[in-house]
Amino acid sequence: MPEFSITSPDFEEGGEIPKKFGYKHGNETPRIELHNVPEFVCSSVALIMDDPDAMAAVGKVWVHWLVIGTIRGFPEGNLRRRGMSDFGEIGYGGPAPPDGRHTYIFKAYALDTTPELKEGYSKQELEDAMKGHIVAEAKLTGTFAP
Repeated sequence: MPEFSITSPDFEEGGEIPKKFGYKHGNETPRIELHNVPEFVCSSVALIMDDPDAMAAVGKVWVHWLVIGTIRGFPEGNLRRRGMSDFGEIGYGGPAPPDGRHTYIFKAYALDTTPELKEGYSKQELEDAMKGHIVAEAKLTGTFAP
């Protein structure tokens, strides 16, 4: 069976994320595509976008996007719940590196359950809810510079 994967028609794996997706440059949400979702055991999909390079600048991995949704139409359609970004906003918060080029990681998780979290949940709450329920995972990386 082909491997579960995540891609975006808006940028290539490891490539530059276009400016229009940056927090201060339009903050458009990039299109995300999931491939080979193990539907026979999967109830939902979760997405975490974060910036591990922010650790050096702000002392923590910065959370940009948290989403839980159903498999079909993810993430634009069939959204179930959105989490809180480290910008203090619900939904997508694009790249905004304070100190040069950063790498952003989009992590997709196929889950055998649908976490029942309230809108505005944290990354920690999502990770706790996913424990023991991850069927498959995939990642996509992109870079962004101010």
